[in-house]
Amino acid sequence: MVQQISDTELEIMKIVWGNPEEATLFSYIMEGLAARDRPCQKNTLIVLLSRLMNKGFLSARKIGRHNEYTALVSETDYQTAQTKNFLDKIYEGSAKGLVSNLIMGDLLADEEYEELKRLLEKGKEQP
Repeated sequence: MVQQISDTELEIMKIVWGNPEEATLFSYIMEGLAARDRPCQKNTLIVLLSRLMNKGFLSARKIGRHNEYTALVSETDYQTAQTKNFLDKIYEGSAKGLVSNLIMGDLLADEEYEELKRLLEKGKEQP
């Protein structure tokens, strides 16, 4: 079971997930937060990274005077867990309810609607 994380922790994870390198340096995270207009004090970031490690999202390895952080939970796994949680909480587990709400509430752009139709048809063809 993937734990829930705060919005700020999620911003940090997005930076780690978006890093093309396997390991992410503290300075890269600081710069990423600043670039997203979410600047963070050094000590605050240390606390947030520690929480993410305690929750099982990150591991850290000390390299000289620097820490390298590695994601232990993939972005896809987190998205899947959060989507399931959302479906269970809001739609009592019904994906049909969610999709119906998106369509009936006019929450999909025409291109998104057509892409969703293609995905559903493609999925029906799978054995």
